[in-house]
Amino acid sequence: MQNVPRLIEKFKPNSYILSLDIDRLSRKFDGQVTIHGETNEILNNVTLHSKDLNIVSVSVDGKKAKFTFGENDALEIIYQNLAAGPHAIVITYEGKITDSMHGMYPCHFSHNGVEKELIATQFESHYAREVLPCIDEPEAKATYEVTLTTEPDVTVLGNMPVKEQKISDNRMETIFETTPVMSSYLLAWVIGEMHKKTAYSKNGVEVNVWATPAQPADNLDFALDIATRSIDFFDEYFGTPYPLKKCDHVALPDFSSGAMENWGLITYREIALLVDPVTSSITSRHYVATVIAHELSHQWFGNLVTMKWWNDLWLNESFATLIEYIAVDNLEPKWDMWLDFVSYDGVIALKRDSLPGVQPVQVEVNHPDEISTLFDSAIVYAKGARLLQMLHNYIGEDAFRAGLKQYFHDHAYANTEAADLWKALSDSSGKDIASFMNTWIKQPGYPVLHVEHDNNQINLSQNRLSYDANNISDEIWPIPLNTNSPELPAIFDKPNLSIANNNDSPTYFNIGNKAHYVVNYPFETISLLLEKVANKQIEPVDRLQLLNHQVILANAGIISSSSLIPTLNSYKNEDVESVWSIIASAISELKKFVEHDTEIEKKLRKFVGQLAAEQYKRLNWYEVQNEPDTDSKLRGIIISLMVYSEDSEVLSTAMNIFNSIAIEEITPELRPLIISATVRHSDEMETFESLLKTYGTTESAELKNDITMGVTSTRNMDYIAKLLACIKDVNFVKTQDTIRWVVHLLRNKTAQETTWQWIRDNWTWISDTFGGDKSYDYFPRYIANVLSTDKQLQEYIDFFKPLSANPALTRVVEVGINEISSRIESIARDRSAVQEQLQNF
Repeated sequence: MQNVPRLIEKFKPNSYILSLDIDRLSRKFDGQVTIHGETNEILNNVTLHSKDLNIVSVSVDGKKAKFTFGENDALEIIYQNLAAGPHAIVITYEGKITDSMHGMYPCHFSHNGVEKELIATQFESHYAREVLPCIDEPEAKATYEVTLTTEPDVTVLGNMPVKEQKISDNRMETIFETTPVMSSYLLAWVIGEMHKKTAYSKNGVEVNVWATPAQPADNLDFALDIATRSIDFFDEYFGTPYPLKKCDHVALPDFSSGAMENWGLITYREIALLVDPVTSSITSRHYVATVIAHELSHQWFGNLVTMKWWNDLWLNESFATLIEYIAVDNLEPKWDMWLDFVSYDGVIALKRDSLPGVQPVQVEVNHPDEISTLFDSAIVYAKGARLLQMLHNYIGEDAFRAGLKQYFHDHAYANTEAADLWKALSDSSGKDIASFMNTWIKQPGYPVLHVEHDNNQINLSQNRLSYDANNISDEIWPIPLNTNSPELPAIFDKPNLSIANNNDSPTYFNIGNKAHYVVNYPFETISLLLEKVANKQIEPVDRLQLLNHQVILANAGIISSSSLIPTLNSYKNEDVESVWSIIASAISELKKFVEHDTEIEKKLRKFVGQLAAEQYKRLNWYEVQNEPDTDSKLRGIIISLMVYSEDSEVLSTAMNIFNSIAIEEITPELRPLIISATVRHSDEMETFESLLKTYGTTESAELKNDITMGVTSTRNMDYIAKLLACIKDVNFVKTQDTIRWVVHLLRNKTAQETTWQWIRDNWTWISDTFGGDKSYDYFPRYIANVLSTDKQLQEYIDFFKPLSANPALTRVVEVGINEISSRIESIARDRSAVQEQLQNF
């Protein structure tokens, strides 16, 4: 892959003076940008980034200049013998507002039967060049003076407060205060009809939550409370006050990402910011809180201090993912956020990081099209956060916070690399952080710690987890053992270790689940641990970890998948929601062994019903007064497992609830599974059509998601065909929601083959719609999550291999092929043993 040139090496911008006249109705804008910057050598041309812009004129230091276009979105400004030093470049140009959900684009909504829209921007990672000529690189920090001319009677939001606003000739000019120096990907604005609620942080920062008038005012309250308290928390935790006067949080009706940390103007999908005080689920509230905390942490880690280049994207995202849990746990300690962290981020990180070909946390980026592949949530977000939690545990809270405070003090308004963070944390802890962490972030995968007991001796060895027993690598990690044995070292960084053990009790590792590796215990130790699990004599986080490790070892063929059935039986008295989420995940892994054998599948369904029966009896269908949120969330998991068991009483109750009350009145935690059970087992056309009608009219993003999950559960092939036809109707299914519909249909065994064929038949549309977006690689990724036969593998290879020359798809296709191959091998290896275990259980 050819490296793209770093334009900042030739010309460094210091400030942009940007004026845009935005005509929403014609979908066009006229712009002029003045770029003040400097060169460090004599040049014959200055190169900027510009994509799909019509350049009208260019001048350099007041003199007209010629220009041409080159590769990689290059705008070449030709000016002979341009002296080293400061210069001013003025460019007038024209551009288009497009539906791509990056650059500048419309967000559609309906209010009182009238179709309306906002105009919004999304510039991460390299889309600012679609709206203004600039050096679109993170290191090219500059100030921005922005003036936007729009229609009157609309709200106009930018990174900074409005400095002046005036109306002339039925056009409104909005002038914003100048930004601090910042990267181009953080520039943003939103224009349209909106309403807000406001609060103030302890330091006087104005915090606003905005939404379209289609959203009730009450839906803004939860976000406003979390956002304001989060700023207060970060002010103290980071030791550096939030650096701007205001912080806007805007719910956008159309948004490709979950949220975006634009400095002072954070944008969100509606479902990631708005909470209905009556109909939103507890899960939704927790999700919104973590997203807000994540984006706010970026105002420091990412915006104030920014990575030099995209290979250190993890510096932004891994850190923000860890800090969101630290913040929300501080704000709402009763939520048990760290159990959510290990049961979600910890699990998806270990699962994806086990696949051959997966990327490391820190990835070299040579071409802009590769940037989108970095946003792998399981690696750059979840695994990276897990590694930083491991580091936090290694050096302690005091050293961690002291290092961060020094990092922000030393590098405010500048750009950094990983080494800068390691230095700050090394100084605060007195430990060599770089030598400890670089192995973890630069090597893909993770180690298995093999444990053997030999009389009074413990034998340890490590190797990278591999699905191929004949291809074991010699990579070594510095593993924090986190053990109950004082004889063992804190860090195990050798291939092998044997040491005397005088403990009478078994030796356990990774206690507290704060390091990124899997432990392979001998059978005797597993048996003792499962006894403790059954009696709840070890902490929930360790019960959770033990089961997840068994699933991973089984998928890799290190142990038999059939052992998961007696292992799961040890968890039948479990009552912690996060542990049950892993139980449900383990059950999903077992489904692949029975899905083509109806009689054996019935055995698994019966086993699942028996496993969940005790908690179903305890929790039943309805909340009791003052029950903990964790029980309310657990009820949803337990009833979903009972629905899978096809218990007649459970199915009857679900359908009775659906038919007896309005859909909005169903308990939010149970609503998607009640809809799914009804659609799957009643097959009534009236029910199906009514749900689609509600989907098309509701403004609740959460209810839309619940209905999507429900209707895509159908076993009726006519309904499946209708749902697939709906996907391309952008007036019905928003483009941002396309992948959700596709994924749910792929996970429906009845709809899987038809959906997979639909994807191949409609790939041109998919490519045209998502080809320039970060979500483009979701399609091959999620398809690989479900395919499980030799025929499907060959179809995947035949279809995606020719497409993998595109840098945006190269890695994800390779990993997808490996994932499907590994699943096929697992089924072939363990199906008979799993089925026999189910027959005899």
